[in-house]
Amino acid sequence: MADKAPGFDTLQIHAGARPDPATGARQVPIYQTTAFVFRDADHAAALFNLQEVGYIYSRLTNPTVAALQERMATLEGGAGAVCCSSGHGAQLMALFPLMGPGLNVVASSRLYGGTVTQFSHTIKRFGWSAKFVDFDDLEAVEAAIDENTRAVFCESIANPGGYITDLDAISAISDRAGIPLIVDNTTATPYLCRPIEHGATLVVHSMTKYLTGNGTVTGGVVIDSGKFDWSANGKFPAMSEPEPAYHGLKFHETFGPLAFTFNAIAIGLRDLGMTLNPQAAHYTLMGIETLSLRMERHCANAVKVANWLEQDDRIAYVTYAGLPSSPYYDRVSRICPKGASSLFTFALKDGYEACVKLIDSVNLFSHVANLGDTRSLIIHSASTTHRQLTEAQQSAAGAAPDVVRLSIGLEDADDIIADLDQALSKACA
Repeated sequence: MADKAPGFDTLQIHAGARPDPATGARQVPIYQTTAFVFRDADHAAALFNLQEVGYIYSRLTNPTVAALQERMATLEGGAGAVCCSSGHGAQLMALFPLMGPGLNVVASSRLYGGTVTQFSHTIKRFGWSAKFVDFDDLEAVEAAIDENTRAVFCESIANPGGYITDLDAISAISDRAGIPLIVDNTTATPYLCRPIEHGATLVVHSMTKYLTGNGTVTGGVVIDSGKFDWSANGKFPAMSEPEPAYHGLKFHETFGPLAFTFNAIAIGLRDLGMTLNPQAAHYTLMGIETLSLRMERHCANAVKVANWLEQDDRIAYVTYAGLPSSPYYDRVSRICPKGASSLFTFALKDGYEACVKLIDSVNLFSHVANLGDTRSLIIHSASTTHRQLTEAQQSAAGAAPDVVRLSIGLEDADDIIADLDQALSKACA
């Protein structure tokens, strides 16, 4: 028993957190500083040459942020992690060392609308492109990969519908192609799903959501599995070839399993500058301490609400994967054995106008563009989070005009249901 690894509940509190060496403070301090004093000139040179690990400037490294990075790497089972200012920033940081002009990423068609927009339009300014594929069609995923594909991207539990991706099958495809699988694990969190155990190379999060859990700060993180051979096929020169800015240093040769982590800090944060501030890191650390407790309640409430909605005659369908009627129900026990999270959609038989009336009639629910809060949240995805998508993209993502998205919070489940019931009565009158 003495050699047994600590459990998740212990790690979410203690990983990365040590008493402050200067003051003995038990909670991770907020190191609110821009720069750090070097011991001497040789120390400064060693840090800038990546010959020694330490703190230079808070755009790159900060002790509060470092504690959060260690905690996230530990909870996801990764070798290292790099935090940044948002989930969108994390996605860009994950792709940045892998991509180049003329290269592409094969992505699931079931993604958060902002991600679809980022991949459809913004990354084109770098000369990159994305191919969107139904990830339930494994043959189509494999066929979409070509000689210029440098990554495969999906969400473990897709936003907005809560669809669960078969990560084992997708990772087998990316492995055969010799390219990394990047998984957005925002909706599941590492408590419900650990994508690295299913073959993911990199895991990204919007820490804004369930990890922080209370809608106070934005933040993103990329977790590096440390398991990918960046030098195997010559497709990733940023990792395997000499880096001019560091006098010919080769990241994979020098840092081994931490090659991506060091590259993301030394080049990604240095040049893209999407730094997570220490105050936000502190709030996120506090949120993670109760992650498992919150996720259990989120899932339990979601099951109750989804079951109630499915039995209501005003509802056309409910997409929650935790329902036995869901085509993704069998994946829950394999991919997310502790639950299917609390994000899902439902369609109203009376269509779009009823959706609008419903949202305008809720009292307990908050009508906001967020998810994973302690509060229950509601939104019409087609006109907001997925507004910039084409009708075909909206349909593929599960954000049709007759669909409402729910993020079930931690309130009493009966109160959540009562609010939906009274709002539905007004919307479908």
